[in-house]
Amino acid sequence: MPTQWVDWSKTTRSKDYRGSGSFATFLIIGPVCFCLGMLFASFPYDFPLLWTSDPIPPSYLDHLETHLRFMHQSPPLIARMLHIIAFVGFLGFFIKLFRPSEANVLFDGGSLILYVIGAGVYLSNIVKGMRAVSQPGGLAAAAAVSGAGDRTERFEGTVHSGPLTGEVVLGREDSLRVLSASHVILALVLVGVLVLQAGQWYAERKEADDYAKAEREAAERKAAGAAVAGKKKV
Repeated sequence: MPTQWVDWSKTTRSKDYRGSGSFATFLIIGPVCFCLGMLFASFPYDFPLLWTSDPIPPSYLDHLETHLRFMHQSPPLIARMLHIIAFVGFLGFFIKLFRPSEANVLFDGGSLILYVIGAGVYLSNIVKGMRAVSQPGGLAAAAAVSGAGDRTERFEGTVHSGPLTGEVVLGREDSLRVLSASHVILALVLVGVLVLQAGQWYAERKEADDYAKAEREAAERKAAGAAVAGKKKV
């Protein structure tokens, strides 16, 4: 690994080490917990689509689309605040990974990778799905528009939109399932960030205990050596 940006001499006992107790860690954990809270608020809507085998009534799908449309069409200030909070998490990672130690590379580097994956899931699946819901007519109209002009073949809730593009447009219920599954994936990724940050705290605590034990044993050996030297003089 290049030494130009990694400080291999830095340890958890260094003064400039940014570990689990630093302010940068708070900048990471805060946005992650905030996003997990938002995902938990959506869990009652996602649960029937993913974790039950009972038939889903159309009225529930209507209610869910109304909820998603209301969230997506909220004032722009709401989306800007969410993006600023997400950027604060990136800021925390950049602070901890500036001239990082080996522990920062392992724990914070892995956390940053998961955080980027979560941002990708949000932009590619969740935002795209909410935009489709917000179209006039909802997901049903979006599927009809996507399949217009080509020969369509319907089987098991999917629409194959012609042989030229090979595009597969999901039906209304399947599209909402994909959106709910994206919520679960994003939640698992964010939990992984918390697990890595907790692992960093545990590693630091374990290393501090080992240092304290080694210093205590060295002091005991020194005291025993001094006692033996004193007896010899007597």
